[in-house]
Amino acid sequence: MAVREAGPRSSRGGPDSTDRELRILRARWRTASIANGWRFPSDWSLPEVDAVCASVVRRGQLDAVCEALDSLARARAQAGAGLGETLTDLAALHAVISHPGSADGLVSADPDATPARLLRVAALAWADESLGELARPTATHGLTGLATEAYLRTRLGELYRRAVRDGRHVREDHVLLVVTLDLADVVGWPRLMAMVLVADVLREVFNGGESSAVLGPSVAVVLADREPAFAERALTAGWLINERLHTDPQLDSARRPDLRVVSLPEREEDAAHLIRNLAGA
Repeated sequence: MAVREAGPRSSRGGPDSTDRELRILRARWRTASIANGWRFPSDWSLPEVDAVCASVVRRGQLDAVCEALDSLARARAQAGAGLGETLTDLAALHAVISHPGSADGLVSADPDATPARLLRVAALAWADESLGELARPTATHGLTGLATEAYLRTRLGELYRRAVRDGRHVREDHVLLVVTLDLADVVGWPRLMAMVLVADVLREVFNGGESSAVLGPSVAVVLADREPAFAERALTAGWLINERLHTDPQLDSARRPDLRVVSLPEREEDAAHLIRNLAGA
């Protein structure tokens, strides 16, 4: 990755030129990352991505780039991206920088070609964050205040054990409402604020003891009772989320949220598998 000491900009350069370079690099990097195996395009963008792009475009010192990559790798770990996927994403960035003639970003990412120091920084940051999450179990997502995926699995386990005791199926009494946002066109911190808005709506509409949880950067679920008012509540939640997203100018480019009702499987282990799949939706 070509990183040089910062120097004076050309007199022809300026904020507009820098912004354009940032947008081009970000678009090429995203294209290369998706082409090389990034699984969920709508979850690729993070505020830390913009920080890395800014560090590269401004040709800062290698230490500055490493600091930005450290933050990105930690954010990837928090969002549930695997180490291999995180390092391939870094390799995609290195590839587009190493092949400036490829304007569309369709280049082959080779992690073995990425500078060892950058790989080491990203890998250590990802591992440190992942191990830290294991050592700091919590029931509440720090940003949104909703329950975590771990808490939701615990709650489902309780319901399945109760259903066995009562001779019933969990799906007879409970259902999942899945809310998915497509934030592909939203850049930077507004992506995080979108989930805060979703959380506020879910708490407002499902205020009768239901379990609402965050499963990823753009997925939230409600474990709700099957009761006559559920369908109306779900429609209200969808309408409010859409309205509040488009009221905020920074989130107006977000597409209409996708809400769907998912029945719970018969077995607890299948429910755990379902939750893992929804987290990557």
